[in-house]
Amino acid sequence: MGKFRAYWVDLKDINPAEVRTYEYLLDDQFFTDIDGTEVRQGHVNVQLKVEHKASAFQMTFHLEGTVILPCDRCLDHMKQPIETNNRLTVKLGKEYTEESDEVLVVSEDEGGVNLAWFLYEFVALAVPMKHVHAPGECNRTMAAKLRKHAAYSPDDEDEPDNASDEADSDAEDIPTDPRWDALKQLKDEE
Repeated sequence: MGKFRAYWVDLKDINPAEVRTYEYLLDDQFFTDIDGTEVRQGHVNVQLKVEHKASAFQMTFHLEGTVILPCDRCLDHMKQPIETNNRLTVKLGKEYTEESDEVLVVSEDEGGVNLAWFLYEFVALAVPMKHVHAPGECNRTMAAKLRKHAAYSPDDEDEPDNASDEADSDAEDIPTDPRWDALKQLKDEE
């Protein structure tokens, strides 16, 4: 963990009722070193506030920046802005354990915690499930290939002009289950 020494927070040095702030920059080198699967590049600023309260350390994180991800539609790289706030409570105990997603116990002998993996997880969790370019920004060659092989439903707003005609002629050729026909009649009656 020599690469991540900068993300070590020594909790023994923080006095009760004291508040400390830290700032980190998660850049391409950080994402390369951490070797995670979701995010491989980015530029994210982290602001951390650590409060020593009674027998625990309350950590509040604010992360803001952009990460580079493959577009789900065309696979070209795209910038995805992220902004998230996270909390972590750290307690000193006999051995390292994670009591929950937000509560961590670290050994009193170590007296600190390395936040590198937690920071990476916060970034990865802030990435939306679907990430695509804005309309018109996808790779034109890939978009054309996708349109060529795409199947459109009659309700689709993005369908090409002739896609509806092709779908209707294909639908007439395929026999349907009589149970579905009965349901379609009920729908038509409404």
